[in-house]
Amino acid sequence: MPASPDPIISVAGLSKVYQSGFQALHAVDLQIRRGEIFALLGPNGAGKTTLISIVCGIVNPSSGQVKVGGHDIVRDYRAARSLIGLVPQELSTDAFESVWHTVSFSRGLFGKPANPALVEQVLRDLSLWDKKDNKIITLSGGMKRRLMIAKALSHEPQILFLDEPTAGVDVELRRDMWALVRRLRDSGVTIILTTHYIEEAEEMADRVGVISRGRLILVEDKATLMHKLGKKQLTLQLEQPLAAVPAGLAGYGLSLGKEGAELTYTYEAEGDRAAITNLLRALEQSGIRFKDLQTTQSSLEDIFVSLVHDTPAAGDHA
Repeated sequence: MPASPDPIISVAGLSKVYQSGFQALHAVDLQIRRGEIFALLGPNGAGKTTLISIVCGIVNPSSGQVKVGGHDIVRDYRAARSLIGLVPQELSTDAFESVWHTVSFSRGLFGKPANPALVEQVLRDLSLWDKKDNKIITLSGGMKRRLMIAKALSHEPQILFLDEPTAGVDVELRRDMWALVRRLRDSGVTIILTTHYIEEAEEMADRVGVISRGRLILVEDKATLMHKLGKKQLTLQLEQPLAAVPAGLAGYGLSLGKEGAELTYTYEAEGDRAAITNLLRALEQSGIRFKDLQTTQSSLEDIFVSLVHDTPAAGDHA
């Protein structure tokens, strides 16, 4: 199911100042489209958890407005919150309850009638069905993480927040969770995940928001972001080391590395081939021969690091 341009979450001028005087969020504006996977990327302490805690009604905003499915989160808290499932970072559950009971109880908290068939389906989707009678204290960390997702899905929310969903979980569980998130999105659920794992955003998201020091510094379709900010590099392994880049090649912005044995040319991701052809011709005319060449394209991680590096300091907070 493709994402709709109609926003299911609308955040306008959202700021949060804690009693200590620390400003965790600075006038954040954000629209989340219905049916998309949105990744909120940022280093630890950037403001990711504060932002989603306000949207979920856990933390009060200092100023600004948030609407969820058209409902104001302050004036119409119950209606807004009923649309949301939240999987927090902390694995806080009643250790001596059974898996089945805790998921069923979570559904009841939202005033939903008992639905054993739905609870069974959620547990099966999360590979928890064979653990349904187990006490939570007996589960592994990965299974507890799955249980938190099951609890969040128990009342059939339209929006699912995953706060650092794969922090501290193994690679196999991470892949399972990515597959589950895609299935949920395909069924019409809007997914917002916060992460500092770049590969998670690169793998999963339709759009990416980058937050740093409480400011939302960029929101972009992932593919557009990669295209606009991604750089390519052509690296040449030289037959003979150079002491310096020849003056005749100064216009190409080449950098010399590996004790003169490697030349690197950086260009835009959509850089035209003519520039590379001209460079190779200029190298030949300068008598520079190379034995190998390779191209690399910057990852979302490179883009992220450069964006965050350029953000003005204004304190840090989770």
